[in-house]
Amino acid sequence: MKKISLYILIIISLIFLFPVILTSRFSSVETIGKTENKIEASKEQPYDYKKYGTINLINSQTNETTQIALDEYLYGVVSAEMPASYEIEALKAQAVVARTYTIYTITHNFAKHGEGTICTASTCCQAWLSKEERMSKWSESESEANWQKIVQAVDSTKGKVIQYNGEVIDAFFHSNSGGKTEVPVNVWGGTGYPYLQVVETAGEDAYSQYSSEVNFSKQDFENKMKEKYSDFTIDWNNAECIKITEYTDGGRARTVKIGNKELSGVEVRSTFGLKSANFKFTIDGDNIKFSVIGYGHGVGMSQTGADAMAKTGSTYVDIINHFYTGIEIVNI
Repeated sequence: MKKISLYILIIISLIFLFPVILTSRFSSVETIGKTENKIEASKEQPYDYKKYGTINLINSQTNETTQIALDEYLYGVVSAEMPASYEIEALKAQAVVARTYTIYTITHNFAKHGEGTICTASTCCQAWLSKEERMSKWSESESEANWQKIVQAVDSTKGKVIQYNGEVIDAFFHSNSGGKTEVPVNVWGGTGYPYLQVVETAGEDAYSQYSSEVNFSKQDFENKMKEKYSDFTIDWNNAECIKITEYTDGGRARTVKIGNKELSGVEVRSTFGLKSANFKFTIDGDNIKFSVIGYGHGVGMSQTGADAMAKTGSTYVDIINHFYTGIEIVNI
């Protein structure tokens, strides 16, 4: 009888304990599963900022690759990309933008050179000069002071990058916006970047990069077009043989009708070697003159705009927040 009672007691205990054991088992499995998911999610993170204290730098002239500390690389970038005569707050803004652009490029644009690698060509990545090269281009009396100013700009913003929604941005910059920047889709097509919008900046007309002219004879003009479009024809007797038919939000030429061809403003800029797609033209006898405003693609921070803002008391934080919309500056 005692044995039967013992068996009954064991069975009743198991009945009550089994759900707890089962729940505990599945709870453990679920926890392990979530941990594994977190591990997988971490593998999918596109970059690790702190990993890139050192980068691989390809010298575009010699094709040699060397390892270089990120900030040392940035000394060469800032000194090559922005005049040392610019205000220190503009140089600081350039340092943060260059650091951000570097991190984005070496962690996202693998197709260029591979992860963690960047080159010294401004047409591909960013311009870069070694300290020796940069100082040799300055006068002896100003070279040391200029270099220390560059170092100050980089060191005083050490570790700072620009983020949008917690992700490092593709921090485009250019020389002179002509007073108004451009959205990327009007330059390169594709999808938009929410942090790169059209913004206006005063004071850029005080810089030599603000305006330029390019002249062609009609024959030279036709030859330029035929180099790219063999079937190009134009009737110079037609008053609208060259016509800008559409403008971008940034005031640049979006679509241009030239003879029997319809080109984007960016294509016209490339074909005729213009400094920007913000242009007008006049035809006077045998001469075609392009009057151009601004220098560069117009996307992101204008360097002369940054300097103009700094001259009126803006800090590098003000400058960055002006040119990049909805962003935050964080330490990495």
